[in-house]
Amino acid sequence: MEDFTRALADFVRDHQVWAAPIVLLLAFGESIAFISLVVPAWGALVAIGALIGVSGISFWPVWLAGGIGAALGDWLSYWFGFRYKEHVAEMWPLSRYPGILERGEAFVKDWGVPSIFIGRFFGPLRASVPLAAGIFEMPYWQFQIANFVSALVWSAVLLLFGDVMALIAGWLWRAV
Repeated sequence: MEDFTRALADFVRDHQVWAAPIVLLLAFGESIAFISLVVPAWGALVAIGALIGVSGISFWPVWLAGGIGAALGDWLSYWFGFRYKEHVAEMWPLSRYPGILERGEAFVKDWGVPSIFIGRFFGPLRASVPLAAGIFEMPYWQFQIANFVSALVWSAVLLLFGDVMALIAGWLWRAV
C-alpha cells in the first residue's frame, strides 16, 4: 500500500491538474461501505495534503473535492442501507460478523447525528455508520447535513495534517 501511496503522490506532484479529481475519488472510495475495506485511501490523502504547501497545489479545490467525495460515499452507503435494510446483514463482511450491525445500530441510536461526525474520524466506523444510519432510518436531512459538514471537516483535517507534516519536515531538513 505504501508503494501505491508514493506512486499516487508522485503522479499528483507531476500532474497537479489531477489533484482534485483524484482526491474526490479517493475520498469517495474511502467512505463507501464494503469498498472502504479494500481502498484505505487516508494515507494517500495525507500525502497529497503534504504536496499542497510544497508544490503550489491550490488547497481550496482539493479540499472541496475531498469533502464532496466523502459525502457522496456516505450518501451512497446511507442509501444502500435504507434500500436493502434486512438484506445487508446477509452480505459479506457483515454476514461473517453479525455483531457489527448490532453495535452500529446501538451507536447510531445512542449518539444520533453526532454519530456521523464521530464515525467520520474513526476508520472502522467511517463507512459503517452511514450504512447503519440508513438501515435504521436516521432522518434523511439530519443525516445529510451532518454528512456534508463532517466530510468537509474530515477532508480539511487530512489535507492540513499532511501540509503541516510537510512544513515540519522541511524545517527539520533545513535545521540539519
